[in-house]
Amino acid sequence: MATTATIPVVRSAAPQNFTPPLAAAQPVAQLTSVIRRYKATTALDGLSLALRPGEVVALLGPNGAGKSTAVRLMLGLTSPTSGQARIFGADPRDPATRTRVGAMLQVARIPETLKVREHIDLFRSYYPHPLPYAEIVKIAQLQGIEDRLFGQLSGGQKQRVLFALALCGDPDLIFLDEPTVGLDIEARRGLWAQIRSLAARGKTVLLTTHYLEEADALAHRIVVINKGRIVSEGTPSEIKSSTTGRKIRCHTTLTADYLRTLPTVTAVEASGEHITVTATHAENVVRAMLTADPNLSSLEITSPALEDAFLELTSI
Repeated sequence: MATTATIPVVRSAAPQNFTPPLAAAQPVAQLTSVIRRYKATTALDGLSLALRPGEVVALLGPNGAGKSTAVRLMLGLTSPTSGQARIFGADPRDPATRTRVGAMLQVARIPETLKVREHIDLFRSYYPHPLPYAEIVKIAQLQGIEDRLFGQLSGGQKQRVLFALALCGDPDLIFLDEPTVGLDIEARRGLWAQIRSLAARGKTVLLTTHYLEEADALAHRIVVINKGRIVSEGTPSEIKSSTTGRKIRCHTTLTADYLRTLPTVTAVEASGEHITVTATHAENVVRAMLTADPNLSSLEITSPALEDAFLELTSI
């Protein structure tokens, strides 16, 4: 096993409507009641998490929430203080298990004096059944830079190389830590397409990202952790609808005090001639508003952003 953090381990329809075809199968990765302490600091506090075949799971949380610790446990880079980590039903440190896992981590350090093709050839050599070289280059969009030294690449190009190295072993389980940092919009969307393709082939992807739009676009399931515990879990739509509710913006003669009395209304904000009402059951609130004010106009109803839900969940 190489000593870089990109582990050569010796491992569209709206995605929220997707049901992994093997959802009833055994998890490919699982943390069970895991506690991980570092001296006086508890990084994970009884965390249980299962990843199933063919799904993209976004692990979200503020800095220090425990995301990196959870990933390190599943990669076998650290051990739980108590609880259990299993990959394909075995110890994450087992060599046979590690050949089915790939990882792209932000702490990756690889030699800058090797060419891109040399890095790919080296990482392919770690695995018994690696992906073909040409396929790796195509998936990671590295055409034209294979003969350049890694140290001469831009930040975005380096990210694409690290993504390629994570795929060298044709892994069944892939950890992607902030994979699109430094990528332009076109490259980012291209990588999104490749992640969706991996899931369609039955691969399991655990994604950590600070781009909430990315989690919303890619994840079949979102797990939000804070202070070492899971605070919410579900599809992107479920995460958004379970917290802030939907926003109703309109022009009305109804007062803010009256609107706050309507069932499921959680917030009312006036701005100029318009008023914005947040409610968990927006349709019922709109019906009540139209009954009370038939002249209501300029009606807009919008779904909550994942960012709003994330901030609410992690402010606890």
